[in-house]
Amino acid sequence: MSQPDLPQAPDPEPQPQPQPQSQARQNPSRRRIRPALYAAGGAVAVVGGLYIAGLISEGSGIPKGTSVDGVDLGGLSASAAQERLEQERGQVWAAPQSLRIGEEKTELDPARAGLSVDTKATVEQAKENESNPFSVIGGLFSDGDRSVDPVVRVDAAKAEEALSELAKKYDREERNGAVAFKAGKPDVTEPRSGIALDTDSSLKTLRSAYPSADAVQLPVDETKPKVSAAEVTRAVDEFARPAMSGPVNLTVGDSELELTPAALGRHLTLKADDQGKLTPKLDAEALLKDPDVSRPLKQAIGAPVNAQLRLDDGKVVVTKDGTPGRKVDAKALQAAVFPLLTKTGGARTATVASETVQPALTAQSIKDLGIKEQVSTYTVEFPVAAYRTINIGRAAELINGTLVKDGEEWSFNRTVGERTKENGFTDGTMILDGAYYSAPGGGVSTVATTMFNAMFFAGVKPVEYGAHSFYIERYPEGREATVAWGTLDLRWQNDSGHAIYIQAAATDHNVTITFLGTKKYDEVKAIKGPRTDITQPKKIEGKGDKCEAQTPYEGFDVDVDRVLVKDGQEVGRKTFHTHYTPRNEIVCEPDKPTAPQVDPDPLPSQDTNSPATPGS
Repeated sequence: MSQPDLPQAPDPEPQPQPQPQSQARQNPSRRRIRPALYAAGGAVAVVGGLYIAGLISEGSGIPKGTSVDGVDLGGLSASAAQERLEQERGQVWAAPQSLRIGEEKTELDPARAGLSVDTKATVEQAKENESNPFSVIGGLFSDGDRSVDPVVRVDAAKAEEALSELAKKYDREERNGAVAFKAGKPDVTEPRSGIALDTDSSLKTLRSAYPSADAVQLPVDETKPKVSAAEVTRAVDEFARPAMSGPVNLTVGDSELELTPAALGRHLTLKADDQGKLTPKLDAEALLKDPDVSRPLKQAIGAPVNAQLRLDDGKVVVTKDGTPGRKVDAKALQAAVFPLLTKTGGARTATVASETVQPALTAQSIKDLGIKEQVSTYTVEFPVAAYRTINIGRAAELINGTLVKDGEEWSFNRTVGERTKENGFTDGTMILDGAYYSAPGGGVSTVATTMFNAMFFAGVKPVEYGAHSFYIERYPEGREATVAWGTLDLRWQNDSGHAIYIQAAATDHNVTITFLGTKKYDEVKAIKGPRTDITQPKKIEGKGDKCEAQTPYEGFDVDVDRVLVKDGQEVGRKTFHTHYTPRNEIVCEPDKPTAPQVDPDPLPSQDTNSPATPGS
């Protein structure tokens, strides 16, 4: 190693010549300057010596005590220091960086996020003070450590892209606290703050924190929920828990009626106001229609009884006049029940007011409404199955006795209601997308088909209807219908000029629907055209426990004309077009059990008739 240029020592000062005494007294300052020069020269020599000693001590490498991220680099050459950093920290710096986003923990791949440590630049930064005299000399006397931060490089485009992906995954909207009721118990939804990752600030945070052994908390914008945890607790303590604490006992006339927590809970809600306060509400109208309430209530108070009718040679005959009964309206039920919901034990009792109500049909009203003859009737046979007996019977029960006045519209879904267990229906077999599945209400399309034909032959106006996705042999081609809650209804309008009274009755193998009123037409004919666009089914081999065998049937299109006849002349005609998809053959593996003998009711497909418009 070459020696550095050393400072030169000053030349010896010439000896002063003797002067006359008088001259010496005239220059006293020169005597003071000389000692100062001697001292300065000595200091320079000392500093120079220390600098030389420091350089010799440090050599040309990293100063003693220098470390980067815990790696000691003191005394190493630049290349050796870089090699040591890459060996001891390379994998650590390339490993996923732990992050926290709100309360969530995750990791970020530095390479994918454009984050890296420049080891060469880091070493240069570690040695950048090695030729500074003050640093060199100070190093001779310092026994402390010198820590140098890694030099981090950031590919901003990659980092922004990575942060955007994190935002998509972890951003969330705030969730308000809520209280609902399920199976007669409070069901609580805990509130949660909404968070949105602040990508700009997160990039700065990553740039300054990476690499870090600890999880880096990324900044987020937080949105507080309107309904707080404290409000949820208050609502549960003050209302929800007492409301579900036991039955409510009502006195109606001379009878007692018990409303269970389950029945109450189906019609109770807690809604948040603008201040985030949960306010209870009882839907007394819906509670009054709930089968668990309406049935015992009718028995308790004596509902009005319609006049009993029979047909004698197609004409309506009153066999027994209607009798008035009593009813409880929603307002009276609300007034009795709602105050009891915050009480417990024996305090949950009240008397409900009722009022006298006349039946819809009496001997006089039947004449006034023009209900004098059978307008149409239709019967559909179906294979015996326990679920059909329940579901078809329940639908017929809800339809029977319906009065549709002139100009009014009848709706299957509105009349029968949702096919739920609470509404008196049970699970039955249906088909969706060519596969069997079980759902409440299976079989009710048999009632829909029966109603469709009663409507068809009464000559009233169809409003909405849809056929099954594929043809079912027990139904007449092009004259059948299915229904699906929330997606497809069966609706018709009474344009006969008089009221229509609907009778519906079911056995374990058939259902009949009859319209009573005044005929508008002498005859209603159904003229079916030939099958067209015939499509053959496919054979599908099924596997698994859920595989059910299915017999094949061709798909086809068919038109049925409804012809209206009055006084021997055709006065109206409407074409009902139906498209049936093929019913594919499904064959299960031999070791699978034989498919049950069911005749499923498939839901409508996209190819079924769309809702019809009047006159279409």
